[in-house]
Amino acid sequence: MARPFSLQPLLELMQTRADEATRRLGELIAAEQNQRSRLQMLEQYREEYAQRLRETVANGVTRQILRNHQDFLGRIDEAIGQQRIVVDNSERNTRAGQEHWQEQNTRLKAIDTLSQRHDARERYREGRQEQKLLDEFSTRKYSAGKTEEE
Repeated sequence: MARPFSLQPLLELMQTRADEATRRLGELIAAEQNQRSRLQMLEQYREEYAQRLRETVANGVTRQILRNHQDFLGRIDEAIGQQRIVVDNSERNTRAGQEHWQEQNTRLKAIDTLSQRHDARERYREGRQEQKLLDEFSTRKYSAGKTEEE
């Protein structure tokens, strides 16, 4: 009978940690993509608003309307700047998540390698034990056959 792998609880713990790191990395990637989409949306809105302002100015506007549009563009620019910071933070979080995921998978592979080596040793040991039994059986059968001939 094969002996159990003594580090099996550790292997299961590492598998759980690797699975959790994979799930968390997926969340971080999705969050980063979401933040990038928001930034692109703000940049696109700013460009559209700036284009409308150019068209409005071409048709003539008062200073107050022009100032209002410029103030609004300034607020959009601030929002874009803030969103760029959020995207940068999200990128850092994703990189940290990738490093954590990689670390967990490296540890899991190390323990899994030990488990595979244990299994191979156990198969070898069982094979030798089985061969020994077969040899003994063959020896007994041969000895019993010789005794009957005499």
